[in-house]
This record gives sequence, structure tokens and C-alpha cells, in this order.
Amino acid sequence: MANIAVLGLGNWGTAIARLWLLEGHKVKGWTIEQEVYESITMDGVNRKYLPNHSVEGLDATMRIEEAIEGSEIIVLAVPSSVILDVMVDVLPHLQPRHVLLDLAKGLAPGKRLISEAIHGMLKEHGMANPLAVLTGPTIAPEAAGGVMTTALVASEDDSVAQRLAQALSTPSFILHPASDPVGAELWGAFKNVVALACGLVDGLKQVGDMGGDNLKAAIFMAGFKEGCLLLPELGARAEVAFGPAGLGDMYVTATSPHGRNRTMGEKLGTGLTLEQALEEMHMVAEGVRAARMFTDRAIDANLDIPFTKALNTLLEGDITAEECCRRMVALG
Repeated sequence: MANIAVLGLGNWGTAIARLWLLEGHKVKGWTIEQEVYESITMDGVNRKYLPNHSVEGLDATMRIEEAIEGSEIIVLAVPSSVILDVMVDVLPHLQPRHVLLDLAKGLAPGKRLISEAIHGMLKEHGMANPLAVLTGPTIAPEAAGGVMTTALVASEDDSVAQRLAQALSTPSFILHPASDPVGAELWGAFKNVVALACGLVDGLKQVGDMGGDNLKAAIFMAGFKEGCLLLPELGARAEVAFGPAGLGDMYVTATSPHGRNRTMGEKLGTGLTLEQALEEMHMVAEGVRAARMFTDRAIDANLDIPFTKALNTLLEGDITAEECCRRMVALG
């Protein structure tokens, strides 16, 4: 059994900690939220993020060094927007034995992949800890409830991916090793853009006759097509598109009522501005940052991304949700 530190106890961090606890692993969890810490410590449940599932046995703490102490695998389960700040706090406590596993599905600040940024930080401090990324169709409440799913564990060192997949798989959470972390991360970020766009359809359906399954399918197809063209240009292997980190994760994130990015898109589809929609969200919707960062990377690489451009135009408040959908469908 493994000793695991889960840094970040949002919905997915809590869910995956529960899966590993049930499998007999020793799991510590770190949070900066007092209410989450107290809820887990006193009641054995994370009432804020995952209220219907027990995490009895999770050793929660608000001190990052306490979570890391004695652990073999350090799981980074925080949003991509803050993951590098958390790594700054992790570095003083990092030992050669530690393996890092990144769950964040997004891009780091500065148009970098999270793995690239973390490798850079490790190198600056004379460290060479193994790093892997985990991505796939992993809606937290379903996974926590034991609904079967699959995900990809990708590392530049194939032996690291193999070991993690073997150690951390459970009967309902089946992990596949891979050696393309770049592709896994790029698709893990881009699917949030597509989910945000698909959510617009659900919002339009609430306020009129524009939304429907036909439109959502057309937008999903247009987004997937743009990903298949764009992401290999940014370094992803083409085959990643058709696995858990690509099509699998994109489908569930774009269609599940639990998906944060789909929910954000739904709010925009009802006519809310970006600022109004963000105020109503208590969990981070990575697709907003990802849409902007993919646009920046495409400009740097002189690539045309009309799907993402249409979404950014909506986010900037220059077109309506209906017009955004019209532009996306026209790309098909």
C-alpha cells in the first residue's frame, strides 16, 4: 500500500482520496480552507465539495509539511491557476523519494504546460523528482460513488507511469500508463474550452428555443476537430485525441451536469456576463483561462483557431451566446 499526500481537497481531490482510502492506502490531505478541514476532521466528510461521501480515515491538515511528511506520492489536486504557488511551498519539503502526480487540467500561467513549469522549478532547485499527469473522464461525485471509469497516467519516464498506474488503480478507477504527458495536458486543458462552448447550448435552451442536442453535437464536433488540428502543432501525439485524455474526457466534461466548465457555459448561455457567471461559481472553471491561453499560443505559432476565437469573443462581451454558437457551427 502507498503513502499518499493529496494537496488540495476540492471535489476531485476529495474524491480520489476516498478511492485510495477504500483501497487501503494511507492518505493525508492538505487544504487551506478552514471549513473543509473542520468538516473532514470532525465529521469525516467534505461538506463543501463532496457532501454525500465519507472520507473517514483521511488525515487532514492545513500544514503542507505535515501532509508531505512520510508520503511517497505527492498528488497536486489544486487548480492550474495556483499550482505553481503550491509548488513553491512544496519544494522545501521535497525529498528524492517523492513522486509528483499532477491532477490539474489546465495550463500554467505564462502559456506553459504545468509539467514544463514544474520541471523548470525542480531543475532550478537541483531536483529531478519524477512527475506524471493524470487526466481522463473523472467526474468527482460519480468516481467517489464507485462508478467505473478510466484515466491516463502519463510521464516522460514510462516506468514511472507504469508503476503509478499499477499502484493507484482500483476496481472502479482503472489507470492506463502513457509516455506523452504533453498530449495529456494539452487535451486536458482544451476539453475545458469545448465544454464551456457546449454549456452555452444548455443555457440557450433555458431561455428560448435555440438550444438542443443537435446544436450541442455540432459544437462538440467543431471543437474536437479544432483540437485535432491544433494540439499536434503544439506537441501532442495525434493518438491521444482518441483516448481517455482526449475524446473520453471531452465528452463527459461537455455533457455531465456536474462539469464546472459546462455549468459556466450554461450561465453564459442564459445571458449572464462573464463577471456575473464567475460570481455564481464557487469552483474554478478552467475553460475561461484555457481559451485565452490557447489563443495566445496559437498566435505565437501563427495558427488559426476560429472555434476558440469565437468563444473568446463571447467572453469579452462582444457577441451573444447565440451568435457564438452560430459561428462555431459554421465551422463544421
